[in-house]
Amino acid sequence: MDERDWYDDDPYVERPYVIIERRDAGAGIGTFIVGLALGAGVALLLAPQSGEETRRAVARRARRAQEAAQDFVEDVSGTVADKFNQVRTSVEERIDATFEAVDAKKRQVSNAVEAGRAAARQTRGELKDRIAERKAAYKDS
Repeated sequence: MDERDWYDDDPYVERPYVIIERRDAGAGIGTFIVGLALGAGVALLLAPQSGEETRRAVARRARRAQEAAQDFVEDVSGTVADKFNQVRTSVEERIDATFEAVDAKKRQVSNAVEAGRAAARQTRGELKDRIAERKAAYKDS
């Protein structure tokens, strides 16, 4: 017998329960827009101004909002353009520095190869001279 079975008949013991909540991410935005539209409609109906005055006021506020939005977009696009140019300049500088480093390494390798060739020519000449001396010494003996 399980311990929970002892309390089945006791009305003072709290029974476990499950709560299931469902949240829809897009539902909040839709509800907000519907509420905004209803609020605007009620405000227009209960406004103490005439329809003509209300329309002018709404148009004026809409123009102000449009101008503010355009200013914001211009500021943001200017900032984005500036940041883009900074990043572009930085990337170009790094590319140039990389090309310069590669060119310097090429020069070092070319110089090392040329020095190796010169040393090989010198050693070959010395080796030929020694071989010629040995041959001459061998013929004389």
